[in-house]
Amino acid sequence: MDGMTDDGLSGGDHLSAEDGLSARAEAVLALERRNWAGPGAKERAIREELGLAPVRYYQILNALLDDARALAHDPVTVNRLRRVREARRAER
Repeated sequence: MDGMTDDGLSGGDHLSAEDGLSARAEAVLALERRNWAGPGAKERAIREELGLAPVRYYQILNALLDDARALAHDPVTVNRLRRVREARRAER
């Protein structure tokens, strides 16, 4: 496998040395808690604050939604995003 873990992320993207969430993973969840004023504001914040392409950000976020550590860290945000994801899947 090309350095990727089972969840599709490279090993350091969401884990810390203590097997908790990394600073990047915590920052992704923190960004998701915020409200966004208008179109493009969130994508701009993703690039400027996290230094990530939006596509990569959403890959990391999606993997975090299936991670028990993310749920333990921020249950309100993770559960809200899981409901949104499930609703979108049901629409298809």
